[in-house]
Amino acid sequence: MRDPEGAGGPRSFPDTPLRGRVAVVTGAARGVGEALARRLSAAGMSVALLGRERETLCRAASSLPNRSICVEADVTDRDALSNAARQVVTELGPASVVVANAGIAAGGPFLSTEAELWQRVIDVNLVGAANTARAFLPQLAQTRGYFLQIASTAAFGSAPMMSAYCASKAGAESFALALRGEVEPDGIAVGIAYLHWTGTDMVAGIDDHPVLQALRRNQPSFARRVHTPAQVADWLTRGITRRTHQIYAPPWLRWCQPLRPLFPTVVARLTRHELKSRPRDELAAAVGVLGAGGRADWSSYLSTPRPHTGP
Repeated sequence: MRDPEGAGGPRSFPDTPLRGRVAVVTGAARGVGEALARRLSAAGMSVALLGRERETLCRAASSLPNRSICVEADVTDRDALSNAARQVVTELGPASVVVANAGIAAGGPFLSTEAELWQRVIDVNLVGAANTARAFLPQLAQTRGYFLQIASTAAFGSAPMMSAYCASKAGAESFALALRGEVEPDGIAVGIAYLHWTGTDMVAGIDDHPVLQALRRNQPSFARRVHTPAQVADWLTRGITRRTHQIYAPPWLRWCQPLRPLFPTVVARLTRHELKSRPRDELAAAVGVLGAGGRADWSSYLSTPRPHTGP
């Protein structure tokens, strides 16, 4: 029996083919990543939780029902991911499932957003996904495993004031599609998960974000529903078990795929009035990182010494 949506306890998957295998989840300290790690552990997997917030990661790992480890690693750091991959093999064995879930978002006008913050969103969401694949594909080739790229409906139609996030998610989708054809001969399956409104801290301030508020307000009632990370993790786990090429969370999103050519125009029309009706200084004041996880990443990034690149 499935837990009711929003319940805290993990769903049980008694006869899953995942049992006894190893999973790696990036961005696993909170939100969908943490919920997915919990579901995969309940399915009988040993899970490596990767992320920036070591204390939060280790607390989550210690609460899982099956064997798990926490590994502090920045997905934009290739050396850190290589070390993480070696630790996973040493402590758990080669990974059969790798989920590129780590992601951050920043809202606000492009010209008002710090160039370094804009770049950071691209680096975490897109380059970090490629780095994750590079580090763990040798293990997935060994286990004939499954790589899951977490994307978003932001890849369907780009929203103003979210340029870095939308560009990175569209790029991550394209990367996964290209990767799929390359690694299929090695027995590796590549899936893409499309997430809609999900109740993580990233969307906690949605009503303060003029464009996202307008987009959600103009959607049909069923499309405005915010799903819990636990429910999304259920959908993801079902897709992982089946090695599905596309996972839709919620499932009705699959019917949107044929309509994707229309979405950029629809989004532009829905947001045009909102942007025109707001003073420019009010829009500029809305710049910032969304969610506690994103703020933790940005704070850690700013506090990390970086090589001087000037003259």
